[in-house]
Amino acid sequence: MDSSTASTTEKSKAKIVASKSSGIQSSRGFRLSGIRINKEDLNRKLSVPKYLRHAIRDSIKSKDVSAAVDRCREGNNGGSEAAPEGPMVVFVNSKSGGRHGPQLKERLQQLMGEEQVFDLSDVKPDEFVNYGLVCLEKLAGLGDYCAKETRDKLRIMVAGGDGTVGWVLGSLAELHTQGREPVPPVAVLPLGTGNDLSRSFGWGGSFPIFWKSAVKRTLLRAITDPVCHLDSWHLLVSMPSGEVVDPPHSLKPTEECSLEQGLTIEGELPEKANCYEGVFYNYFSVGMDAQVAYGFHHLRNEKPYLAQGPISNKLIYSGYSCTQGWFVTPCISDPSLRGLENILRMHVRKVNCSEWEQIPVPKSVRAIVALNLHNYGSGRNPWGNPKRKYLEKKGFVEAHVDDGLLEIFGLKHGWHASFVMVELISAKHIAQAAAIRFEVRSGEGKDTYMQMDGEPWKQPMSKEYSSIVEIKRVPFQSLMVNGE
Repeated sequence: MDSSTASTTEKSKAKIVASKSSGIQSSRGFRLSGIRINKEDLNRKLSVPKYLRHAIRDSIKSKDVSAAVDRCREGNNGGSEAAPEGPMVVFVNSKSGGRHGPQLKERLQQLMGEEQVFDLSDVKPDEFVNYGLVCLEKLAGLGDYCAKETRDKLRIMVAGGDGTVGWVLGSLAELHTQGREPVPPVAVLPLGTGNDLSRSFGWGGSFPIFWKSAVKRTLLRAITDPVCHLDSWHLLVSMPSGEVVDPPHSLKPTEECSLEQGLTIEGELPEKANCYEGVFYNYFSVGMDAQVAYGFHHLRNEKPYLAQGPISNKLIYSGYSCTQGWFVTPCISDPSLRGLENILRMHVRKVNCSEWEQIPVPKSVRAIVALNLHNYGSGRNPWGNPKRKYLEKKGFVEAHVDDGLLEIFGLKHGWHASFVMVELISAKHIAQAAAIRFEVRSGEGKDTYMQMDGEPWKQPMSKEYSSIVEIKRVPFQSLMVNGE
């Protein structure tokens, strides 16, 4: 084999390919080797020396890094211990995965040490970044070689759904802005309903049946598998002052509202505006699919006993979507359910291009999705795998998670969405973009619905003023462990 062929082979191994079946992804994500993994050997590979574990724990608990560092230096032998081969920290969303969350946390603590496994209900990822990692960095700066090597080699596993993974990735992103590199790469143990981030990086689509033995294999892969890159996208919402939105935790108020200038506005911009910002990794959507998600989330919050796991969640979600006009559209009685062209204007900026281009919203489209990953809606691939001739004709390129582009597609109605989800057809291809700008103007309805990475909100609309949603790529990429 010549060098060029070998290089191509290595690239193809690292390429992330969307799975056609959640079952295949699940078995791939938790494939079991015939080689038995010894618990003690795994512990030696993962476990951080006790004095460092306690220093990290005390820093987070007391929120006083200096005091924890002083106690640590008094109680150890100067950092002469060897760092583990693959130091690992795990964040567990114990509320995910039905009854498995607490059991999984206990199992992980047995395999690697109690202080290296954090329940997100007790320790938030930003607390770990601002206190736990700072503790390691301060000790390293004082000459503790073990702390330095542990910090440099550290990897993180997230046991939870897409929202939990995004939460951790967002907290780690602060390391880029603060110049505190390296940024630990993230592996995933899927506990959520959709698990599209987990699927896209080869960690499976569901929690495995034989999870006790699978967890050991997953931990070993998490410290040895290669690292790849993931684009992340900054979203800014500017809306008329006085309007109130009930945003998800990933969308936060901000006083900085620097919209890009130079684009004409069909409506008018208010003198004062409320602004919100957030980061997403999988998708942003506006329209009927977000409306269904919004209703489902509120139903689940009001009646949590209905949703006890991924299967029941999907059944309730499917049933709820049938009650929202997604399949039968009462346009006369409720004009807000008409196509998005009535309330939405869209501009995109293509890769390596400084000019914005207006893209007409197709009349039949009732939901628009800007997708970053190969997976959407529990492992589906709505963009499909277009042939090269089609891509060239449309001016598109092959989609990747690190190409700096979002794939924008439309869903027409419930039946169209259903056929897309079972991959009988592809979604309505609209554009590929390096940046997107939506102008939302009031039609006959008072609200529209939006969501990012499965977190929906109700977006008020004004008849007098336009609301603007601007999406741009974050300049640095997140690091993911590729479990393929």
